[in-house]
Amino acid sequence: MSLAGDAAKGRLAIIAGNGLLPAYVAEAARAAGDEPFIISLKGELDRSWQDYDHAVIGVADFAALEGIFCKNDIRRVVMSGGVRRRPEWREIRPSWKTIGKVPSVIRTLLSGGDDTVLQMVIKLIETDGRRVIGAQEIAPDLLASVGPAGVVAPGKDDITDILKAAEAANALGLLDVGQGAVSVGGRVVALEGPEGTDGMLERVASLRTAGRISARRKGVLVKLCKPQQDLRADLPSIGPSTVENARKAGLAGIAVEAGRALVLEREALIAAANASGLFVTGLDRGLPSWGLA
Repeated sequence: MSLAGDAAKGRLAIIAGNGLLPAYVAEAARAAGDEPFIISLKGELDRSWQDYDHAVIGVADFAALEGIFCKNDIRRVVMSGGVRRRPEWREIRPSWKTIGKVPSVIRTLLSGGDDTVLQMVIKLIETDGRRVIGAQEIAPDLLASVGPAGVVAPGKDDITDILKAAEAANALGLLDVGQGAVSVGGRVVALEGPEGTDGMLERVASLRTAGRISARRKGVLVKLCKPQQDLRADLPSIGPSTVENARKAGLAGIAVEAGRALVLEREALIAAANASGLFVTGLDRGLPSWGLA
């Protein structure tokens, strides 16, 4: 169904965290004839939304969220962008419809992994027939495709590292901890935690400087969807800053899951990768050895 057809059933809202993704989704929605309402999360605002109808709310202010949904006839919701921290229980502002769920919300915020938290939020949003949709439904051109995106392709040693890091990232995802792993010389040297991909790459760079990682072997970053992940939120993403941080970490390249990862600022990313001699490639989960063998 087209966006215009969906729009007739109610307006689109974009819950916007930090980073580039919310702006891409908003632009794509407008280009398709929709006029999204931007709900920016307090503490995550890193751009002006003055050209759109918008509001700023606390990250756990479900009462304000419900009010915006009702006032603006919101029927479709996209969750996009990063959230640097989880709210404390004191910051939770329930609506009348969610007040009975506050104890379970607090337990999830305190002990659940990111995917568990997102699934909880999706269930709370999808009240009264609303529908949460993925950013890739609005901006499908952001999805990674199979194979190298630039002029550099992974070599034999790189493929060994990709397979090792993919195995680790998949296992990490099953634990609902993170989406990324780095392998150097066939050995996993870093797993993504709460610090995110850029923080993990900074750690790899520090380990390399300290001599804890061989200077002779480059290595690879792999980012995958968690096997159990709800594809409507928090797809793995990379952008030019990922390429720059991979370069600083001394890596040979980056591999992401085709069709289930987002590539932001694609042209700038490819140009940066080509200039640095790094590869950026898409992996096919449906093929043996991710389509590399």
